[in-house]
Amino acid sequence: MGLLLLFTSTLLSSYFHPWIVVNAEPYFVLRAITLTIEPGANVTRDTSVTLRCHASISSSGQEPLSREYTLYKGSERIYNKVMSTSEDFLHQLPNARLSDTGKYKCEIRIKDKSKTSENVELTVTGLSKPVLHVNNSMVSEGEEVIATCMAPGERGSFYFYFYEDSKEIHNMQASSNQAEARLSINSVGSHIIHCEYAVLVIPFVFKSEQSDTLKVSVTELSIAVSLDISPQHNIYEGDQIDITCSVINFPQRSYKSNLYLSQGDKILKVEEKTTFTHSMIIKAKDSVLFECGLEMGNVKKVTTKKVSVTELFSVPTLTMSPAEVFQRDAITLTCRSENYAPQRLKDEELTYSLEPTLNLQEHGKGVYSVKATFRDINITCIAKARDLMKQSEILAVRPKVRASRPRISVIGRAIIQQPITILCQSDSGSLPINYTLFKGYDALNTISVKDSFQQALFTVTINRADEIKQYTCEADNTKGRMQSESSDRLRAFVTEPLKNPALIVIPEVEQIFEGGHLSLICTVTGTPPVTFKFYQQGNKDPLHTTTSNENHTSYEVPRLSKAHSGKYFCEADNHAHQVVSTELVNIEVRMAIWKKALIGGSCLLALSVLVVVCVLCFKSKRVKVDKATVSVWSKRPPEDDVVDDEESSVVNSEPDVEYTEVVHPQPVDPNRVPVRKGTDTVYSELQNSPHGAADHHDYGSVEYAELNGEHPEINHYRPEVNSFHDLPEPVD
Repeated sequence: MGLLLLFTSTLLSSYFHPWIVVNAEPYFVLRAITLTIEPGANVTRDTSVTLRCHASISSSGQEPLSREYTLYKGSERIYNKVMSTSEDFLHQLPNARLSDTGKYKCEIRIKDKSKTSENVELTVTGLSKPVLHVNNSMVSEGEEVIATCMAPGERGSFYFYFYEDSKEIHNMQASSNQAEARLSINSVGSHIIHCEYAVLVIPFVFKSEQSDTLKVSVTELSIAVSLDISPQHNIYEGDQIDITCSVINFPQRSYKSNLYLSQGDKILKVEEKTTFTHSMIIKAKDSVLFECGLEMGNVKKVTTKKVSVTELFSVPTLTMSPAEVFQRDAITLTCRSENYAPQRLKDEELTYSLEPTLNLQEHGKGVYSVKATFRDINITCIAKARDLMKQSEILAVRPKVRASRPRISVIGRAIIQQPITILCQSDSGSLPINYTLFKGYDALNTISVKDSFQQALFTVTINRADEIKQYTCEADNTKGRMQSESSDRLRAFVTEPLKNPALIVIPEVEQIFEGGHLSLICTVTGTPPVTFKFYQQGNKDPLHTTTSNENHTSYEVPRLSKAHSGKYFCEADNHAHQVVSTELVNIEVRMAIWKKALIGGSCLLALSVLVVVCVLCFKSKRVKVDKATVSVWSKRPPEDDVVDDEESSVVNSEPDVEYTEVVHPQPVDPNRVPVRKGTDTVYSELQNSPHGAADHHDYGSVEYAELNGEHPEINHYRPEVNSFHDLPEPVD
């Protein structure tokens, strides 16, 4: 019943106070962690050092949290501890050693949180003095000495070094503070040995001081070797000699040993014995220094002897005559040994031969003749006597190729009075080749071609086209021993520069009219093809450009106009690239003949009209002068009336029309143009008296005339139109 009440009370408390958490874990914050070194960062050897790791932590709980501390040296984990108190973590280095030198850091971990301190560096100085021990200070020659070197109290990774008479004779690596080495001291006598060690503190190596020295004495064994050669004197090449190698005072104890005989660098014989004999045929070219040696453990005993050997015959030499040959030339090969020992060797015993044999013809002892082949060949000479054979050095026969007949040609173009490059070249021939250029029979120049990329190029100048044929060249690589090869005469197309330019105009300048045809013909002398350009002065661009295989060309203008007037010239160029230009030709396009005729006709017509007008004016003035005596209003003569009546009756049956002089108030215009109506012309002169007096006689006169006849036309108008009854009657 009590438990039920307690449970109910707890539930009610949680309901009314929800912020209260039952058994909640405390919240914490890792603020900082520091690592310190006591008594300091720089200490000497054997100092007690403490590494203190202090963590600053804030927590909501009352109880200390469980903490895990880890200590690192560099990246290596060296110590780990879990603590449940808030005390500092301490790590002791009771007797610090140089191997403790390095960078340290501390890490703390609480549950899922961790923090690391900054690196602190500890430096420990000083190494202990090494100690050296040997198993025996008195040994026999060849015996080993066991030496032990120790580094008291040191820790870490070690290197040990052993010295004999201040010279390093052995070194080794060890993980502990001591090392043992087997030392071989080969020379007899007293020797001083010592040791040193080094501690590896990555990335540095610290070396200790030198140990105390120890004296080791080595006593010599009474062992010796002897070397005997027979015969000892007057030894000739090819003689047999006997060589004996032996050991003296070999020890009674069982030692593994090797006895050997060598000649120079060559081992002749090796035996596990104390003595042996070796026989051989001696040769002068072989080394004459012999060595007998004994190897027994670390003990080595040797003795040497030199033998004097007289050469039976010398190494042959092979010579060739002549020294320089050409293909298919006859050559003489001579094989000869310059020296031989006549007291031991007869001349007929010495023989010679050549390799390869070729097609040789022997002309005496060691003298051969043969023709040089078309290919290179290596020949050696072999001299033989008794059982000896000697070979000469290799003679390389390199037959030269005679220069072939050269070809002569022009590089580029041959232009008169300009430098011409002539090439002389053989298709085959061994270098060097001397090329000589000739003009006729005169040698001009010689060029020696020594490299394959070199060419024999000559420069000449000619003044005429036919002069080019006088040149030839020769090729010679025999140094004048044979007749040289000569080329054909030089044949090349020669370009003559242009000259004498002229511009011809067709038709003649005086006959050039508008609408006509014009031909400009440009001519030069020189070698075609020729490029012609026609210009009109004042224009940069040519009117016409053409290339012709002739020395002339034309430019046509089919229909001339005034715009074609001007000054013209022509330029010409060929492969000589010397442009020539004609003189200026002035062309004036004249007016067309039909235009002149038209203008002349127009002028004549105008003149005719002017003459007619003048005549009419003259006649008009004459009528005015005569009107005082004669008037159309005067009484006609009877005969005139009769004629007029008769004509009038014939032409027209209508009543006669009277012609009346009409007088108007305006003044008289003597130049008035006749008024034409239909086919009739009425000429009237109107005069009006200012006072209207009927007795004024000077009214003027009117002349009636028909243009195409003498009689006046009959007026066909109605009578009322032509009625002038209202006009005043003229008074005589």
